[in-house]
Amino acid sequence: MREFYGYEGIHSIKFGRMKAKVNGMHRFALILGFLTLTLALLDAFQTIILPRRPVGRFRITRLFFLATWTPWVRVARLIQSSKARDQFYSFYGPLSLLLLFIVWATLLAGGYGLIFFGLHTPFSDPFHPGTLGGELRTALYVSGSTIFTLGLGDVVPATLLARALVVLEAGTGLGFVALVIGYVPVLYTAFSQREIAVALLDARAGSPPTASELLVRHSFTGGNAALIELLAEWERWCATLLETHISYPLLCYYRSQHDNQSWLAALTAILDTCALLITTVEGPATRQAQLTFAVGRHVLVDIVHVFRQESMEIGFLQQPMQRLDDDEFARLCEVLGGAGFALCGDIEAHARLQSIRRLYEPSACAMGHFLALGLPRWVPPPRDPSKRKDNWTTVADLRTPSALADRLSTHLSPLSTADHFGEDERH
Repeated sequence: MREFYGYEGIHSIKFGRMKAKVNGMHRFALILGFLTLTLALLDAFQTIILPRRPVGRFRITRLFFLATWTPWVRVARLIQSSKARDQFYSFYGPLSLLLLFIVWATLLAGGYGLIFFGLHTPFSDPFHPGTLGGELRTALYVSGSTIFTLGLGDVVPATLLARALVVLEAGTGLGFVALVIGYVPVLYTAFSQREIAVALLDARAGSPPTASELLVRHSFTGGNAALIELLAEWERWCATLLETHISYPLLCYYRSQHDNQSWLAALTAILDTCALLITTVEGPATRQAQLTFAVGRHVLVDIVHVFRQESMEIGFLQQPMQRLDDDEFARLCEVLGGAGFALCGDIEAHARLQSIRRLYEPSACAMGHFLALGLPRWVPPPRDPSKRKDNWTTVADLRTPSALADRLSTHLSPLSTADHFGEDERH
């Protein structure tokens, strides 16, 4: 070998192989950088800007929630206190939003850094040791300082291409910050609109809400008209939920202010009410119940599809539905009959109710299992009448100042308020 090539020939061969290896590494870094940058920009665009359900199996946001939500649930199940566990769940939504921003920013900076490295972009770095690792560290440092527009000036691009890439990355960073600033108010506005309706349901259906309680509280004179109006409002609420929570699935992880309320429980209670009005309870609200039921079921089915819980939904569909057995149905009919509602007298009423429940209850159970949210009962359990039923105490029956003072001191004490917020009394 030495005799044929000589020492200089062997040295040139080794140098050529090493150079080819280095060039291959730069090409790999360039391709990886373009892929990372493209995936990050596309994912941020689909999540923040695109006003429809994102598509595609490989999405950074989806992988992020798969990697974080399952461990979060496992840790939460180790917490013994239900109040502390619910508080732990409530941290996930806002915290995951912040972490998602960090993931996007890291991927953008890393993508540009790999592109700088792959293009052999020269930088005037006084700390650059001249090695391959030093070149990569400099490229990542320049990318990180540029994406956040720090403008330190200690490392300066030496070519026209490098300067163009730095300007492009700075523009990307400014655009990303602008998107984040605009995204957060949109997200919290949708959350606020959702929770307003959930809070208003408290005085109308109790907390947690139940279908029987909603109907019983509308058994007064003129209650049918009020019930129709309420169902129409919830039809619009379901349509709004369909728009916001399909476009921004992150909202599904956000919990309500009170530990005995949730958007899923409220939606399920409304669907239960509509199912009763369609199959069991006679009255003028049937048509509006059908309209509200159609939109509400659409919401559940689409959200199950967004979170890819179809297999869980099929599993619940194949099991006997446990939320309303024969004894509970008999008690439900007794409560509604006692409130003055006209019930269908045929023996097929329960079968019809069972049939319509299969259209939405498996979806609700699947999402309840996935999000660790409880579903409401059909009839509230027997309870001590001296204890409050709702989160918000109604004072419509107060007549005298002394009675007002007594009721307020009893029902609106700091301990009572803290109990419904899942907190201890603060001294």
